[in-house]
Amino acid sequence: MSKNRQITIVDIAEAAGVSIATVSNVLNRRKVPMSEGTIRKVEKIAEELGYRRNVMAANLSRRKSFELGLMIPNYDAYYGRFAEEMERTAHRFGYHMSVFSAGGYDPDMEKRHLEVLLQRRVDGLFCHGLAMTPETTRQIVGDGTPLVLFNAWDWPQDIAIHAVNLNFADGCVQAVHHLVEQGCEALIYLSSIRSKATNEQRLKGFRQGLAELHKASVASGIVDLGGKPMAELVKQTQEISGGKGPIGILAFDDLTALRFMSAVQEQGYRVPEQYKIFGINNDPVSSACYPPISTLDIPYSQQAQYAITLMLRQLGEEPDTDKGVPTLPDSTEHELRIPLTMLPRLSTSS
Repeated sequence: MSKNRQITIVDIAEAAGVSIATVSNVLNRRKVPMSEGTIRKVEKIAEELGYRRNVMAANLSRRKSFELGLMIPNYDAYYGRFAEEMERTAHRFGYHMSVFSAGGYDPDMEKRHLEVLLQRRVDGLFCHGLAMTPETTRQIVGDGTPLVLFNAWDWPQDIAIHAVNLNFADGCVQAVHHLVEQGCEALIYLSSIRSKATNEQRLKGFRQGLAELHKASVASGIVDLGGKPMAELVKQTQEISGGKGPIGILAFDDLTALRFMSAVQEQGYRVPEQYKIFGINNDPVSSACYPPISTLDIPYSQQAQYAITLMLRQLGEEPDTDKGVPTLPDSTEHELRIPLTMLPRLSTSS
């Protein structure tokens, strides 16, 4: 380490073996649960490394901007609806929410967003696991900016104290069980590899659901969307089923389920007699089409309220439950998992 380089809280976190958020909480005397041993350790290492707090920056940081940042991968489907819920919830507590889209994983756009967020000195940042890389996000929280992750299942725990994640894996287990209960002799997941961790959670649930089956005779497989024509995917599902039916389809999301169902019907197959189709996200199209598509409902409001509550606590505020914010679990660990509700419809049952 260069002697001329200014020591940051990232350096202290690495030396102390704790998270950046923990160091920030100790040095800024935030009222969050921490052991006396952790506090003394961080303070001792900060002193040993010669950490000098920038008083001017500290004074600026204490002047709240009442602006929060939200990073999402794009504005499609779930992301757009969640952003709306976050904006509404933040507004109830006197905060403005600035929403930034990653623009389809564009590194240049990510860099511009980083610069803007640092210039604005947002009071706190919410980040989806696919919206920014851990390395880029670490630069933002390196100066003490509180961070709450959402749908970031495998991120390093040293970057943020909390992650509010939807339990897609458990929801997909429920979906698999439902399809089997409806008589499916073949089960196939329509995968979206480009969606990375989000897809991995669905795949995890699909595989777990298969592992829990008591019927060894069920054919199963995974078909990646990969930009292929839906007619080709229908052909692949027929090959995997080996003539068994009905075929149960768990699609990556409702739009995929709708497109696949249309292709199935165009080729003369009947839904739900020959194909039983299950989507995810409860997009409006899932109930507007015929037959309406079985899906997993997303508790947008609950996820937004939990995320805002955790952020306000990091900012030294205790949310007023009279404003409709749900009480958090007594022992909130790093990952707070929110269950999904299954909505069975005519696409899986006659």
